[in-house]
Amino acid sequence: MSKHYLVTGGSGFIGSNYVSRLIKRGENVTIFDNLSRGGSRINLEWLKTIYGDSSFRLVVGDVRDAGLIQEAAVDADVIIHLAAQVAVTTSVSNPREDFEINALGTFNVLEAARISTKKPAVVYASTNKVYGEMEETGVIEDTNHYRYFDLVLGVPETQPLDFHSPYGCSKGAGDQYMRDYHRIYGIPTVVFRQSCIYGPRQFGIEDQGWLAWFVIAAIMGKPITIYGDGKQVRDVLYVDDLLDVYDSALANINTSAGKIFNIGGGPQATISIWKEFCPILESMLGCSLPVQSGDWRPGDQRIYVSDIRKAERELAWKPRVDVKTGIRFLFDWVKENQTLFN
Repeated sequence: MSKHYLVTGGSGFIGSNYVSRLIKRGENVTIFDNLSRGGSRINLEWLKTIYGDSSFRLVVGDVRDAGLIQEAAVDADVIIHLAAQVAVTTSVSNPREDFEINALGTFNVLEAARISTKKPAVVYASTNKVYGEMEETGVIEDTNHYRYFDLVLGVPETQPLDFHSPYGCSKGAGDQYMRDYHRIYGIPTVVFRQSCIYGPRQFGIEDQGWLAWFVIAAIMGKPITIYGDGKQVRDVLYVDDLLDVYDSALANINTSAGKIFNIGGGPQATISIWKEFCPILESMLGCSLPVQSGDWRPGDQRIYVSDIRKAERELAWKPRVDVKTGIRFLFDWVKENQTLFN
């Protein structure tokens, strides 16, 4: 029997990919999106073109509107909460808006779930930024990348929280509210502290979605700036693998409810932001890429790698798409859709 999914931010990068998956398998879908993010209208038209206008319900709205999100959630069996202000730099320049969208918006989603008679499961896309810069964690600088001194398997969920930057604070507040609404109200919430997610339908910009942004800039001949020394390391996860873990958490909600999972590619899918990524991108492009340098930006971690063993153990999940294959998928999608980026 099909379920009713409410996907906030459903025309964004992750949202549109998940909505596509849900429609394919016959679920009833409502997209809740204010369409403010670059690419959201393009993704919305793509969904309509592929599946038809009647394949989903669209609510053009903002998660800061408590009444509207409550109305949209009234019949939802599942809420996938992806709507967010997503850039650290934007949070620094406009912390009030960042707070209202991320902290208050998430609170509004949880209240909608609490008020609903259906007590929907709620999946929340949190961030590794809740761990801050992890200054006390030993980091070793090698020729092309940084690595942890002792966190060989990555950062576990037991790592102390350290909300650094307004973005870290606002997303972290939502992260903890999600956990507590399970404890206090019994709402089946699941929190995914996500590392770098990438893939098709991602309209990355300089301040957010770095991997997609570099691919887009390289193909479109746009200037590329490397902030810091380019040795910063992230574990990267292809979007289909992320959606698999969403599905697994919901299929095993009795196990996952109230829990927090670090989600990324893990130690087997790490890459330095430029020193190691650049050669891969240049080989696909067939030429060298001129870049310019900039200072380190606030809240930029020298390294972040997720310890994903908890999700592997409890959700029977494991990433399937290796880094080079995933980058090739993204590169080919951008190459085939260059008109979208003009």
